[in-house]
Amino acid sequence: MPGENSSETERPFIDTERISKTLNFYKFPLIFGGLGIILLLAAIVLLAKNLTPTAEVQFTSGATSSAQTKLKVDMEGAVLVPGVYELAADSRISDALASAGGLSAEADRDWVAKNLNLAAKVTDGGKIYIPEQGQSNSNQSVSGLSSNQFGVSTSKTLNINSASQLELEALPGIGPVTAGKIINGRPYNTVEELKTKKVLGNSLFEKIKDSLTVY
Repeated sequence: MPGENSSETERPFIDTERISKTLNFYKFPLIFGGLGIILLLAAIVLLAKNLTPTAEVQFTSGATSSAQTKLKVDMEGAVLVPGVYELAADSRISDALASAGGLSAEADRDWVAKNLNLAAKVTDGGKIYIPEQGQSNSNQSVSGLSSNQFGVSTSKTLNINSASQLELEALPGIGPVTAGKIINGRPYNTVEELKTKKVLGNSLFEKIKDSLTVY
C-alpha cells in the first residue's frame, strides 16, 4: 500500500560526507583547543603540587646540645656587676663586659684600652679581671681568653689568641708595635699564620715559635 511503502523508505540518514567536511574544516582549531586543555590541566596539577605543604627535614648532629651553644665566664674586678655569666658560644669580651654592666668608675680605662682586645673570643670557663686604677702595675690584670690570669702565664707556651699586650712584649724581639700587630691579626688557627699573615718575619718567627701556641 502507498502508506506502507513511504514508511519503509523513511529511514534515518547520516550525512557522513558532510560530517567529514565539517571536521576537516575545523581540524586545526580542534587540535589546538585540545592541546590547550591538556596544557591547562598540566598547569593545574603542577600548581597543586607546589601549593601542597611539605614537612621540612632538619638534620642535627647527635653531639649538638644546648650546653655546647653556651659558655660561662667569670667577670670580676672593676665592673658594675661582678659574677659568672652565661653567654653565647661565639661571644666576645665586649659581650662579657656588657653582661656585667660595663666598666665601673674605678676601672683603669687606659689599661683596658691598651691591653684588652674587646673583639677577642671568650672561652668557656674563662675569667676576666678588670683592674682598678693603680692595680695595672701589679699581677692583677685580665684573664678571659683562657683559665690563666691574663698577664701571668702559667704554661710554657703563650696563646697568641689570648695573650695581652704586656705578655707579647715580654717575648724576645717583640715590641709594642709588633705586639699590636699580633693582636690585630687575631684569631689564628695555627701559629704559622703569624708568617702567612705577615705579622712576623721568618727569622723572628723561628726564634720564638716554640714559645707560642693557639687553642
